Amino acid sequence: MGSSAIGNSENVIIRSVDWTAAEKEALELFQSLVRVDTTNPPGNETAAAELLADFHRARGFAPTLLESAPGRGNLIVRLKGDGTKPPLVLTAHLDVVPAEGDGWKHPPFGAEIHDGYLWGRGAVDMKNMAAMSAVVLHLLKESGAALKRDVIFAAVADEEAGSRWGAKWLVDHHPELVRAEYALGEIGGWTLHFGKVTYYPIQVAEKGTLWGKLRAKGTPGHGSMPREDNAVVRLAKAVSDLGRVRLPQHPSAPVEAMVSALAKEQGFPVGTVLKQVLRPALAPQVLKVMPASVRRGFAALLSNTATPTVLRAGSKTNVIPGVAEAEFDGRLAPGQTKDDLLREIREVVGRDVEIEVVDTTPPVEVPYETELFDALQAAVKRADPTGVPIPYVIPGFTDARAFTKLGIKYYGFAPLQLPREGNLAFTDLYHGNDERAPVEGFKWGLRLLFDAVKTFCET
Repeated sequence: MGSSAIGNSENVIIRSVDWTAAEKEALELFQSLVRVDTTNPPGNETAAAELLADFHRARGFAPTLLESAPGRGNLIVRLKGDGTKPPLVLTAHLDVVPAEGDGWKHPPFGAEIHDGYLWGRGAVDMKNMAAMSAVVLHLLKESGAALKRDVIFAAVADEEAGSRWGAKWLVDHHPELVRAEYALGEIGGWTLHFGKVTYYPIQVAEKGTLWGKLRAKGTPGHGSMPREDNAVVRLAKAVSDLGRVRLPQHPSAPVEAMVSALAKEQGFPVGTVLKQVLRPALAPQVLKVMPASVRRGFAALLSNTATPTVLRAGSKTNVIPGVAEAEFDGRLAPGQTKDDLLREIREVVGRDVEIEVVDTTPPVEVPYETELFDALQAAVKRADPTGVPIPYVIPGFTDARAFTKLGIKYYGFAPLQLPREGNLAFTDLYHGNDERAPVEGFKWGLRLLFDAVKTFCET
């Protein structure tokens, strides 16, 4: 781990806590949560929600556990402030994506600690935040913090499948339980090593979604007699074209802020070259020289995207089907609408292919000239004086799209410090095999989250 000032005696907030006990408590809760298999589907988050409810009851809280459907548990715990200012929500989803155990070095639901890491599905996505938030709430209560705001902990179901039984359900059916001015959740607060600089991204925006189908039709017939209007061939061309093209670039304020912040610290020549990715005429050349993983991330943020993911056609080898379908995962850049993306897809696939919209949500964008964003940046600098907090945009989606419907300003901030050694990237840790969190980095994140929340809610 890099050096950190967060534990120094100069930080009165940090010095007021028995961190040996707090870190032990948080790590044990973290392990217990990872050991609860909440693979979605089916989810079964109630077991994890009950574990958290027991944790809070034992510490004098009165948690509210609500099931949106059988087994789909959502937990709300509130620590009251004096009501001078609106609440702050700390949120984490309890469900995880499937894990193929054969591909893991250690059991995905064992929560075993090896080589300084806690291994398991959900270690970074995002049962670490659930454990940290629960313990932060306890520490705030024990410290007698003079809170100007209520602090709400919302542990929710179903984020990995679209939030229908979790954050969306709470917002639609129990908004009074989670209504707030601000929220902290995924994705942000982790360590991004880029060149010689250590950044701490704070999510301020995420792309919207447009999931849909492409459908080609033709005349069915015998496979021995090829047809010019073969639906499979029509669809194959459309899918190939859509999969290869880079859709037009769309500038957006949050992406420009993120790239500018990254480039500023890099200096010449890296920073100068990096900023050119914001210029549509130069972006293709700049993207070409980036490492593949970095290139994919930047390219996704600069444009709308539509990725073919599922193909369906035919049922018999010697029969030409009359219909062929493909599903695609479309993402909307900040400032873009579903009609913008549909128009761009149509220009690629042509008029012979139907486009059906299955589901769509708009992009999420929150202001970052706020008192909470400033407080998060200041807390990061106290935790790592050499680190650089920056606004961040993600190509995926989170529960932010549900909470922001209530007017909540949602920032991705689930702090986790990653070592520079080994080139371990946060984006390589979630959804893949061997998901894991560094134990010391988790403890660092707990201290940072407590510092940020207490400072902000007492101000």
